[in-house]
Amino acid sequence: MEIAVVDYKGGNVQSVLFALERLGAQATLTADPEVLRRADKVLFPGEGEASSAMQALRESGLDLVLPTLTQPFLGICLGMQLLGTHSDENDTPMLGLLPFKVQRFVPDAAHKVPHMGWNNLQALRGPLLAGLTEADHVYFVHSYYAAVGPYTIAQAAHPGPFSAAVQHENFYGVQFHTEKSGPVGTRILANFLAL
Repeated sequence: MEIAVVDYKGGNVQSVLFALERLGAQATLTADPEVLRRADKVLFPGEGEASSAMQALRESGLDLVLPTLTQPFLGICLGMQLLGTHSDENDTPMLGLLPFKVQRFVPDAAHKVPHMGWNNLQALRGPLLAGLTEADHVYFVHSYYAAVGPYTIAQAAHPGPFSAAVQHENFYGVQFHTEKSGPVGTRILANFLAL
């Protein structure tokens, strides 16, 4: 199986590569459109800020390549957010692959921003989350979120519900860090590789 990890100079790439290695999978870090097109699976990790990430994608032409991919595709953290249409973070137009807008959490006395730490998943559905239950926890670090919609395949709350995982056609996304979520994150990556 050929696995490609999108290289747009975003953060968090090495930990994703290590997580795949722990599953016995070798991945290629690449910005080459042909390598991305022929891969069996594509992962799109990210951390950082939306407008800088979109600028890097535009400069490399990946903003035009990624929407054309037809194989299973997994966006992680910022990589999930970039699948949406728009982010309130620096008023950023995004890839537009899923019909959600990304907005900032509003802090209150009990809920700080960023939302950081372990949180459980709710309302799980679909093959990406097979074998998981609402007792399972994953690791989040984010200040922005996508609202719950028909694309949502798992929710979490901070304090209200938000999309913890999304799907549209071959495009999947998780707001949490699979590679930092222990056995649960490993299970999700294994499920993705099995799609």
